[in-house]
Amino acid sequence: MRWMRAAGRGLLVLVVVMAGYVASGARADEGAGGGRGPLTLATAGDLTGYLGPLLQGWNRTHPGERVTLVELPDSADETHAQMTTDLRGGDRGRFDVLNIDVDWTSEFAAAGWIRPLPRDRFPLDSFLPPVVDTATYDGRLYAVPYVTNAGLLLYRKDVLGREGVAPPRTWAELEHDARTIAPKYGLGGYAGQFLPYEGLTVNAAEAVYSAGGTILGGEGTRVTVDSAAAREGIGFLARGIREGWIPRQALTYKEEESKQAFQDGRLLFLRNWPYAYAVASAPGSRVAGKIGAVPLPGPDGPGTSVLGGSNLAVNTHARHPDSAARLIAYLTSAPVQRQVLTRGALPPVRAGLYEDPALVRRFPYLQTLRTAVLTARPRPKSPHYDQVSLAVQAVVQDALTGRQTPGQAVRRLARELDAIAGR
Repeated sequence: MRWMRAAGRGLLVLVVVMAGYVASGARADEGAGGGRGPLTLATAGDLTGYLGPLLQGWNRTHPGERVTLVELPDSADETHAQMTTDLRGGDRGRFDVLNIDVDWTSEFAAAGWIRPLPRDRFPLDSFLPPVVDTATYDGRLYAVPYVTNAGLLLYRKDVLGREGVAPPRTWAELEHDARTIAPKYGLGGYAGQFLPYEGLTVNAAEAVYSAGGTILGGEGTRVTVDSAAAREGIGFLARGIREGWIPRQALTYKEEESKQAFQDGRLLFLRNWPYAYAVASAPGSRVAGKIGAVPLPGPDGPGTSVLGGSNLAVNTHARHPDSAARLIAYLTSAPVQRQVLTRGALPPVRAGLYEDPALVRRFPYLQTLRTAVLTARPRPKSPHYDQVSLAVQAVVQDALTGRQTPGQAVRRLARELDAIAGR
């Protein structure tokens, strides 16, 4: 997974570009309380190994503000647990800048763990519009979008080409192809991330949203999940497991396991983030040159992805808040955002990069991804998001494994979310 580590020549170009950027654009943030010096940046595991070289570029041009990268586990749940443990400890903690899942912003802000940021410090107007909302809570900016994400349907274009079939646009087409075409080629039909962890919350939310439903409303104060749409969405996934066109092995999949199954040539269709397309297309992959990507299907046409990605936030007790803000400005600048895509295979937040002809040629899925991001919806905002997600995971797992019907599961989830929202 370290296949995209930067070469020295590329890093030198980045350092030169960013030296000019810092000289012309960086300024102190008096509103943040001032203070420059060394920092720590905490992030989930860097699966493509791109972030270290980017920070080397910063460290070479900012010797008095050197950043130490702290990589936490690549599991979102484990990263969340380690970050919140550190933040609850009071005082300063270990981390100054936090690379947090977009859906933790409300929780961290409500708890007082991250500080508000001045909007005029960052070029938010140049970002894709939906991503900015993920960085706000109660009308204030508490983080800055760093990478965005939307789920895509990866498919074996060589197999569908032999069958003369277009990639599916609806759930019915996906189910038909997964049931009838995949077995002819010794493939599993369809998989997502169905292990009980944050990925299952995402897959479940996408199914509910695609069917026209919602889970929470009003910053987490209203429970809206008990609906026909939610039953339809969860029922679609449960039926796939029960009937076998979603392999039962998918109940053990996180992002990496599902990506590996697709990359090894064991699946016809896969729901995953765009990085999986990039990795599966790399030299040495068994399916390189044989895959395509389209928006997620829905009941009657293209479905709705969950808006993924991460935001950069500053610990309330950061040692050097001005340096922290300067680092965030660096990491969200256009030159570095280009490197986030080309080295890390992660979708940038800068809207202009999605129209760059050279990038579109290199990443054929880029305009499809832009459409998916612009129509994506965030996971439910809630100051108790970790509890909301755990409830979704537990209930949906019971529906997928047949311990409860989709109707029973949705009613139970509504009761559990009511209890959480009332706290």
